[in-house]
Amino acid sequence: MYLVGGLMVSGAGIQAVQAVFLLLLVFVAMFAGLARRLKVPYPILLVIAGLLLSFLPGMPRVGLDPDLVFLVFLPPLLYSAAWTLSWREFQRNFVSIAMLAVGLVLFTVVGLALAAGSLLPGFDWKAAVLLGAVVAATDAIAATSIARRVGLPQRIVDILEAESLVNDGTGLLALQFGLLMLVTGHTPSLVEGVGRLVFLTGGGVLIGLAIGAVVAWFEKWVDDGPIEIVISILVPYAAYLMGARAHVSGVIAVIACSMYMSRKSPEYMSPQVRLQATAVWDALTFALNGIVFVLIGLQLPYVMGQIGGMSRVVLLEYGVGFSAVMIAVRMAWVYGETYAVYGVRRWARKAGVEKPEPRRLFVIGWGGMRGVLSLAAAVSLPYALPDGRMFPQRSMIIFLAFCLIVATLVVQGLTLPWLIRRLGLSESGG
Repeated sequence: MYLVGGLMVSGAGIQAVQAVFLLLLVFVAMFAGLARRLKVPYPILLVIAGLLLSFLPGMPRVGLDPDLVFLVFLPPLLYSAAWTLSWREFQRNFVSIAMLAVGLVLFTVVGLALAAGSLLPGFDWKAAVLLGAVVAATDAIAATSIARRVGLPQRIVDILEAESLVNDGTGLLALQFGLLMLVTGHTPSLVEGVGRLVFLTGGGVLIGLAIGAVVAWFEKWVDDGPIEIVISILVPYAAYLMGARAHVSGVIAVIACSMYMSRKSPEYMSPQVRLQATAVWDALTFALNGIVFVLIGLQLPYVMGQIGGMSRVVLLEYGVGFSAVMIAVRMAWVYGETYAVYGVRRWARKAGVEKPEPRRLFVIGWGGMRGVLSLAAAVSLPYALPDGRMFPQRSMIIFLAFCLIVATLVVQGLTLPWLIRRLGLSESGG
């Protein structure tokens, strides 16, 4: 098995790995061009293409190394997504974003833990917590790549993007707690959990702002397009690695750094360099996004090979049922918490509170797509427990996460344009 750029190709030499990597880029360009002709968001078609390619005879088995996914793909894609995030809109929609990014993650994890026995036969509550942590957070890459291409109103796009960026941190925190309980048997208290969340988030923000301030100061002394573009590519990796070394959230560090530098960029970057940097970053994020979505589809043989003792029909039933439940859970939370917050605000202010619009809430609920982060988190789970016994639910967690990713990307992504037209929402009217 050889590993290059986050890809694991079984039974292949280095030349074969390079050929697979080039082939992936060809697939990305070809299917993205087809998606444009069909007027379909390219991430959706790339996932479908990856699924179809996985059935071709002789297709190498391409796996994902979770550590390199988090390091190679994640920082620049998060940085690019956060760059266009409006701080003003983030403040305006803060309550909605916080309730989705924190409240919904907690609701999903706790709900799965309570329903472990009935909904997930063979799962104890600790395994259910890990499953919830893996699938609770939506994916910033998927949200950014799809939301802007299906005509969503801008305010809904802002909420979905900000949610998917912030809940990466809360989802990874839940995963840490789940692994801690699995490995040590220690259950963190509420105070410990809140304190850990504040430490990870606050530390990530401070490191991201510090790196952003240093780079912005240094950039004022540099007036060379290629150099500034290279620095901009290095910055997200530096923020992520510094956050990880400080044992805080590298994800939050990248997001904070990107938002800070985006606001400061007119002060240190000329209009000509901004145009050059935008072109380079558009190409970079397109290539990385494309490879990520093709790789999601190509994971089918790997996922299916992890599970034994169950027929394909039974597995399909589990996958469809679990995906439907997760989508329903998100919809219930979006409606429930929004009307609860509305009721409290109306009671406190008596007047002047905007009434929730059900059609907008439905689109926000339907837009919770998962992506490669959920799959990488699932694959990163340990094979064995500390006492040497195998972790029996690992394979099923990977399978259920894969099913939810495909269901939300393909089914929800394909139906979003139709929903927007059906509900009378449009970019101009958003």
